[in-house]
Amino acid sequence: MKATVTKKDGLHREMKIVVPAKELNNKVDAKVEELSKTMKVSGFRPGKVPPAVIKQRHGDAVMGEVLQDAVSECTGKAMEQEKLRPAMQPEINIEKFEKDSDLEYTVSFDILPEVKTMKLEDIKLEKRVTKADKKSVDEALSRIAAGNRSTKTVETKRATKKGDIVLIDFDGSVDGEKRDGMKGEGHELELGGGQFIPGFEDQLIGKKAGDDVTVTVTFPDPYMSQDLAGKEAVFEVKIHAIKEYDEATIDDAFAQKLGLKDEAELRERVKEQIEGEYENYSRSLLKRELLDLLEEKHSFDVPQTLVDAEFNAIWQQVQHEMKHAKEHGEDMGDVDEKALKEEYKGIAERRVRLGLVLSEIGTANKVEISREDLNAALISEARKYPGQEQQVFEYYQKNQQALESLKAPLYEDKVVDFIFDKADIKEKTVSLEELTKDPDADRSLTNPSGKETKKKAAPKKAAEKKTAAKK
Repeated sequence: MKATVTKKDGLHREMKIVVPAKELNNKVDAKVEELSKTMKVSGFRPGKVPPAVIKQRHGDAVMGEVLQDAVSECTGKAMEQEKLRPAMQPEINIEKFEKDSDLEYTVSFDILPEVKTMKLEDIKLEKRVTKADKKSVDEALSRIAAGNRSTKTVETKRATKKGDIVLIDFDGSVDGEKRDGMKGEGHELELGGGQFIPGFEDQLIGKKAGDDVTVTVTFPDPYMSQDLAGKEAVFEVKIHAIKEYDEATIDDAFAQKLGLKDEAELRERVKEQIEGEYENYSRSLLKRELLDLLEEKHSFDVPQTLVDAEFNAIWQQVQHEMKHAKEHGEDMGDVDEKALKEEYKGIAERRVRLGLVLSEIGTANKVEISREDLNAALISEARKYPGQEQQVFEYYQKNQQALESLKAPLYEDKVVDFIFDKADIKEKTVSLEELTKDPDADRSLTNPSGKETKKKAAPKKAAEKKTAAKK
């Protein structure tokens, strides 16, 4: 094999590789010899098929397989010989090949640049830290209480009002005809909750337990059932009882309903969970600051093939989101597609550059994903699909590409953690308003892989959801 670099243009390389006919023929003979030991051919005993017979009957197929293996092997050797690291799979172009003649082909590819990273100890960052105050804990507890209210039957003869829960039977028809799904018994309906067709709940306000009410409404258009879209429906409704929420009191008894010892423990748990939300948000801002700094301190050419691949992935997602928004009636306004593409090309280049920097830092410092890390990520992913956890595990076990897509952000996050350990990070205690104030409102937050996302919302006080789950 003879390999010659024919073009050098920045990070782009082209090579010409020549594989002698003798080398190819030797590979063919070796392959035929191997097949003769296992191939079954009518008229010959297994393992006794003459090589000439195999060449006569399967010569083209054997040569095709040999060519494929030869191109792969020789391209790899040529890269190693020239000490080149391709950024992506090289483009192969066969220029000349005939029977008993040399194989000549060209290889076109971009190489990975040499990345010299800054000293991690020179990185100086400021981390904003916020503590949960009594007000935020009280607000969270109020939401927990609202989500865990019990109901009681209204004993007086008063009329229904918005916010009441009515126990009803209903039976509906369209054009005098009963339809499936329009009948129910013993149904609890919160008036004003928006559970039923617009107008249905309003017509039950001001009524009393025991009343029979005729409710007339019109189905929206469009509607999930096309044969009902835009049609008028009449429901005969029987109100059996009126209920109202019994406001919960935040005390030891309430805490014990949630599986905790007392109110003090409940408050402490809520505080910890709120501060966990604040910590996650604070860390996302710190990552942004780190990535901005890494981009500023590292300037080098990036492989165009990687940038193009990244842009294509971004643009495909953008088009999907725009189509989805349009299908759901969202006004997209006038979209300057050319300007939008330019913006995302810049984002693609940033992603690639930061990805290479993080990869170099990780490789140089032997950052690795442990089996425990991967298992934890798989469990976290499986939890997103309750009842289908086993199918999720099997999917990743059988799909190497999907597994790699799960490992990539996990690895990048570990690299970021490693950098944080080495960097000089000063903490600054700030208010929640200061924490959640975007230092650059017109710019998107960036995740550890250098991927811009929509501006992240302020931390949701989701503590109540986690605590309530203990019930």
